[in-house]
Amino acid sequence: MTGQLFTGRSVSRPLFRVVLLIALLSIQARCLFATSCSVVSHGAPSDADKALLAADFAKAVGLYQAELAKHPGDAALTTGLVHALLRAQKVQEAADAVKVALATNPKSAALITLRGEVEYRQGTPWLAADSAVASVAIDPCNPRTQLLLADLARINSLYATSRRALNTAHQLDPEDPEIRGEWLGTLPLKQRMAEVEAYLAEPRGLDEEGLRHWHQYLERLQKLVVEPHKSCRLVSQTAAAEIPFTKIMRDGTHIRAFGLDVKLNNRSTHLEIDTGAGGLLITRSVAEHAGLKPFSETEMSGIGDQGYKPGYTAFADSIHIGDLEFQNCSVRVLDSRSNLQDVDGLIGMDVFGHFLVTLDYPMRKLILGPLPKRPEDVTAPAPSLNTNTAQEENEEPPEDSAKKESQEKPAASDGASTPAATVPASTAGPTPAGTASPTPAKPAAHGPYNRYIALEMKDYTPVYRVGHDLIIPAELNGDVRKLFIVDTGAWTTTISPDAAREVTKVHSNDQYHVRGISGDVNKVYSADEVTFEFAHLSQKVRDVVAFDTSKVSKHVGMQISGFIGANTLRLLTIHIDYRDGLVKFDYDPNRGYKF
Repeated sequence: MTGQLFTGRSVSRPLFRVVLLIALLSIQARCLFATSCSVVSHGAPSDADKALLAADFAKAVGLYQAELAKHPGDAALTTGLVHALLRAQKVQEAADAVKVALATNPKSAALITLRGEVEYRQGTPWLAADSAVASVAIDPCNPRTQLLLADLARINSLYATSRRALNTAHQLDPEDPEIRGEWLGTLPLKQRMAEVEAYLAEPRGLDEEGLRHWHQYLERLQKLVVEPHKSCRLVSQTAAAEIPFTKIMRDGTHIRAFGLDVKLNNRSTHLEIDTGAGGLLITRSVAEHAGLKPFSETEMSGIGDQGYKPGYTAFADSIHIGDLEFQNCSVRVLDSRSNLQDVDGLIGMDVFGHFLVTLDYPMRKLILGPLPKRPEDVTAPAPSLNTNTAQEENEEPPEDSAKKESQEKPAASDGASTPAATVPASTAGPTPAGTASPTPAKPAAHGPYNRYIALEMKDYTPVYRVGHDLIIPAELNGDVRKLFIVDTGAWTTTISPDAAREVTKVHSNDQYHVRGISGDVNKVYSADEVTFEFAHLSQKVRDVVAFDTSKVSKHVGMQISGFIGANTLRLLTIHIDYRDGLVKFDYDPNRGYKF
């Protein structure tokens, strides 16, 4: 199923295009800084609005459609309809509804922003950026445009820009449920807990799953207030390391994956290296042997059709990885081991987000080194282990888990004051190598910051980052561009049937077996032949494993068309800068690991 890798053309231009558009918008925003914007005033909700807020999406769709039949192209009604369709995961229907409305009202800033929201969800953020720029040129005071810009900036590692856009969106419309839900993640712990309680006191359009996760999140905040924990920190003398891979065998004869030896409270474990996972995930038996006590309940999901699996979070006094020792770090514990094959758990490489990470598969070792010092840094930041977040008190709300910022500690302010109901000046990148993105005159000590590309990183490829996921555009058969997650834990490169059908033939295949944390995938297909081009590499793959990725797309917030998996990635040396959303893939056909 794997073809040889070849050097190919770069397909990373869409990411630079998004950042460039935000930079152009920044110039325009400065010119509009003095523009006075009115805070949105919401009238009494209609029956359709009430249905949407109550998460009765089918009823809301019917009511909005009935009203639109009387008022074609109405922006407010179309916005409600599209939001209901997106919540119901009916993305194509949402796109069709926006298209119909724009045909009637093509100069509506609200509808153009709505188109951008749908384009974002469809996995084409470069098109969403075009729509955001077009919308702000018509109406710079639209809070949903600011929210869209905040999300686009965030996935491009422009965290200072994202924070300011989000703050502006909240100032312009503090009652919008999505804006308020994201804004909550910027607040200090005690204030956030009170705001979350108020947020959950009224219907916010959360489905059963979302509401359950919000209540779990509130419970965790309440416990953190009562039982505060110190931040996870590095206590060993070295801030760099080389750690050999361990072999994870299948049937005692074949290498299934590679992992790391990790000690939790001096108890040895073997955790699989998985860039598709976040933090440290271990089984209950491992946690019990290490003396880890449950702190708060949680749920976990991944590939598979059996839904969320129960678990809990816990804190380890000590974690040893190679010569590095970390203290006071959180881990996630999965109740059942049956969904983790042959290993004690998973270790996401985002836990090393304060290091420059190199996965050298040909030499079978992990190399951790210092990240380039930003120009605004007085001293190099102290490395820590991002097992959940660098600061537990700054965990983000569950609805935003698919839109998480960098794991760096966010400050209460990004250093820029924004007058209420006023369009702010934004900062943006892309930045020439060796320079920093524009930053506030007096940046806060702990950020957030925008992406920085140092001179030594000029050959790296920018990627989208959503939480722990590294998402890269890949062109399929030189024709169609889709988004794929870089996932060393996936045993093979895979594709969604819908994406595959755009470029090749797809067949049912009951010989392939796909399993993840959420159990087995019920329907698996194969795609005849697909050539993947990404980050200067090209690989032709025959009989590509294909399965539905809609659940992954829902969690990420964008359409994900598959995974660049281990049968591709183990041919490479992979360099990752999680802080700035940068990767580099080195390929030597004479050096690559052979299966």
